[in-house]
Amino acid sequence: MIKIGTALFEACEELERERGIAKDVIIASLEDAMVAAYKRHLRIKDATNIESILDEQSGEIGVFRTKVVVDNVEDPDTEISLEDAKEIDEDVEVDDEVKIEVTPEQFGRIAAQTAKQVITQRIRDAERNNILNEFLEKKGSLTTGIIQRVENRNVIVNIGKTDAIMPQREQIPGEYYKPGNRIRVFVLNVKETNRLPQVIVSHAHAEIVKELFELEVPEIEDGIVEIKSIAREAGFRTKLAVWSNDPEVDSVGACIGPRGSRIQTIVSELKNEKIDIVRWSEDPVEYIVNAISPARVVSVDIMADDEDSKEAMVVVPDDQLSLAIGRDGQNVRLAHKLTHWKIDIKSVSQMEQAEAENIQNYSEEPVQEDYEDEIENSEIQEEIEEEMNQQAVDDEDFAQEETAVDEEVTEE
Repeated sequence: MIKIGTALFEACEELERERGIAKDVIIASLEDAMVAAYKRHLRIKDATNIESILDEQSGEIGVFRTKVVVDNVEDPDTEISLEDAKEIDEDVEVDDEVKIEVTPEQFGRIAAQTAKQVITQRIRDAERNNILNEFLEKKGSLTTGIIQRVENRNVIVNIGKTDAIMPQREQIPGEYYKPGNRIRVFVLNVKETNRLPQVIVSHAHAEIVKELFELEVPEIEDGIVEIKSIAREAGFRTKLAVWSNDPEVDSVGACIGPRGSRIQTIVSELKNEKIDIVRWSEDPVEYIVNAISPARVVSVDIMADDEDSKEAMVVVPDDQLSLAIGRDGQNVRLAHKLTHWKIDIKSVSQMEQAEAENIQNYSEEPVQEDYEDEIENSEIQEEIEEEMNQQAVDDEDFAQEETAVDEEVTEE
C-alpha cells in the first residue's frame, strides 16, 4: 500500500467546493488511475481482475489482483492454490476469491505520469458533465451574465462556470455590448462538445420579454393573468397578448402597473423598446382589432378560417393607414405573428374605390352578354330563314315535277 496522507482528501473537498465535482468521483478517478498505471507498468492490457482500493481511514492506496482458490493452479494470473490462500486468510476454501496486493514498490516516472493523465481527464469529464447537466436544466430560461469580449461579431458572455456565445443573429440591432457590463440573456441551446459544453444565448428572443413580465407582474406568476402570445422585433417593438382568468382583474392594467411602474421597469431593461399590451380574445375579429392597435379599425371581414389558412381584411380610416401598417410594415407584421392570421389592411377610400370598380365591372358584363346573345339569336334566325326559303324552293320544284308528270300521263 502507498501512503498518500490527508492532502488528497483536502484537495478533493476543495475541488468539490470550487468546481462542484463530487469527492467520490475524484477518489474513483484515482483508483482507476492506479489500475491504468499498474497495467502500463507491467505492460498488460487484457487483465480484468485488477482493481485499486483506497482506505480513507489510513490514507493508503494499493493495487490488488483477485484470484480464485483452486487445488491445482493452471493460470497463476487468475488462480491461487489453497495452501497459498490460507496464508492470506485461514477461513478461505476452494472456489472462493481472494484479493492479493500487487502494488509495485516504485511505480516510476511513467506510471506516475499515466496516473496524472487519467485523473486529469476524469476530472475534466466530470466537470464537463456537471456543466452540461446544469445548463440543460437552464435551457429555455433567463440567466444573468457578464460580457467578456467580442470575437468575430459574436459576443462572449460568462454565465457562471462557462462562457456562452451570443451569435450576431441573436443580438439586438444597434446595441453596443461593452465588456464588463452585466446582461440578461436567454439560454437558447446547449451543445455537447469534446471540451466544455457550448452554450448559445440570445438577447433578442421573445421569451426574454415574457420572463421579464413574469418577474415584474405578480398576477402572471400566480396564474391569474396569462400571456397567450408574444411577437417581438428586438430593439424596436414587441406585442404581448394577455388574458385574465379573474373577471375582477384587468389583464392589461396588471401588466402596466400603478402609474406604469411595471411596464417602465421592463422598458428600461429592454433599452426603451416599445411594448404594446393587447387583450387576447377568443373572437378573432376582436383579437385582430386589438392586435392592430394603436390604429383604429373600421371593420374586419373574415376571408378564410380553416386549418389551411386564416385570412382577414381590415379596413381603417384613411388617416390611420400608415399607423396600422407601421414603418416598413412592422405593425401589421407583428400583428400577424401575434394572432397567426394573415391580415390585409386597406383604407376606407381604397375599399370604396375597389367597390366602385366591382360595381362598374358587374354592370358592364350583362350588357356584353346581352349583345352576344342578340348576335347569337340573329345568326340562328338567319339560319332558320335560309332553311325555310330552301324548303319553299324545294316544294315549288317538287310541285312543278308533279304537274309535268300529270301532263305526260294525260297525253298518253
